[in-house]
Amino acid sequence: MTVRKQPPLPFNVASFICSTQALRCAVLLFAALVVCFPRTTNWRPATEEELKNIIPARAPVEKERIETEFRTASGVIGPNGKYLAGVVLITAGYSAEGKYSHFVTTEVPVKIGNFSLRPGEYVFGSRHSGDALAVKFYEAQSGRYVGTVDATRQSRIGKIESFHIAPSGDHGLIEIGRFGFVYQVAQP
Repeated sequence: MTVRKQPPLPFNVASFICSTQALRCAVLLFAALVVCFPRTTNWRPATEEELKNIIPARAPVEKERIETEFRTASGVIGPNGKYLAGVVLITAGYSAEGKYSHFVTTEVPVKIGNFSLRPGEYVFGSRHSGDALAVKFYEAQSGRYVGTVDATRQSRIGKIESFHIAPSGDHGLIEIGRFGFVYQVAQP
């Protein structure tokens, strides 16, 4: 009996089977991650034109309307068009001087530290507290205290802005100069 040799296959079958199984496993793992950890939002930086429509020239702060410094305006927009934005206040000569330095407006609930901001308008001011800034938030119209968060020194290289809101999925960073704190957009 003669044993017939089979002609060589144009590719390695064992290698193909292993790579096909590896690919199937990778696809299943990816699908499991998407199901377990869904990315519910794609927040992006607001454009200058969008910020012009969001940021008031004069922010309502208690009984005053304080000028805003538009060149410092920053914000993020969600996939549904809702926003979180803010700007530096020009408080010289106003009763808010020393207490408030920034104005923030949001159309979405936002969690910062151990407190939350409902959709609305807020002001905040900060004081050095050791190697951090203690940032105190207040309702803009009433001046009612909302909460305090520590902004820590950020160790990054590059442009330092007086105020910046950075998006990152459902989490982001609000920076005041070299200091920053994390915020989280609340799920509906």
